[in-house]
Amino acid sequence: MLNSLVDRGFEVLALHHAEAILTHDMPEAVAEIEMVLGQIELPVEELVRGGGGEGQLTQRMRRALAECGWNKHNFEIKKIVDGEEKESISHEIDHIKRFSSGIFALEIEWNNKDPFFDRDLENFKRLHADGVISIGGIITRGASLQNSLRERIARFARDHGISSTDSLSEYYSPTGRQLTNIERAVRTAGSFEEGWARAFVSDKFGKATTHWRKLEDRVRRGVGNPCPLLLIGIPDSILVG
Repeated sequence: MLNSLVDRGFEVLALHHAEAILTHDMPEAVAEIEMVLGQIELPVEELVRGGGGEGQLTQRMRRALAECGWNKHNFEIKKIVDGEEKESISHEIDHIKRFSSGIFALEIEWNNKDPFFDRDLENFKRLHADGVISIGGIITRGASLQNSLRERIARFARDHGISSTDSLSEYYSPTGRQLTNIERAVRTAGSFEEGWARAFVSDKFGKATTHWRKLEDRVRRGVGNPCPLLLIGIPDSILVG
């Protein structure tokens, strides 16, 4: 399943019978996800200019999924006792698609704070328990991408002659706090390129953001169980430049 993505270094983890569901009941979902992710690229310059948050890559993935019919949806679940509404809970999912055999709910967590994983997994768990969705999926930064960011940013700095804070103005404007962190990191690293890369990655893509290890830790502890889950980590092979 998703063999072409695995060959490119994507991490793929299917839990709680998700692979069986996808293979036998939702092959179209697998094909569409494989198509969307198989064509993504991320220029390192875009990474630098965009910094954290939802960058252009996420927007491109969202548009591609929407073109395949994966749209945002807000599920509202009401508890009614003897005709009286006792409870109402809503769960907004960024991408859902209805197939003949069920509903697939999918979230992209490119660079949020890592508690967003708890929110997503608990949403999937509740929606699955209520019979609303058949499977939940999360796409995030893979381990190879997370681990390579510092080196790729430093290489970008060397290739583009970024050797001082003044050089950064072409790409973004660091805050006072960020400048202090950059100066401290440069002194420790012994070069501007290495120090800036260290400070940049720590500030924008730090350990407490959404990436593969944080997601894997949660599902190994049972968060989201027993909802069938498809988890995908984006590798460093998508980086260009």
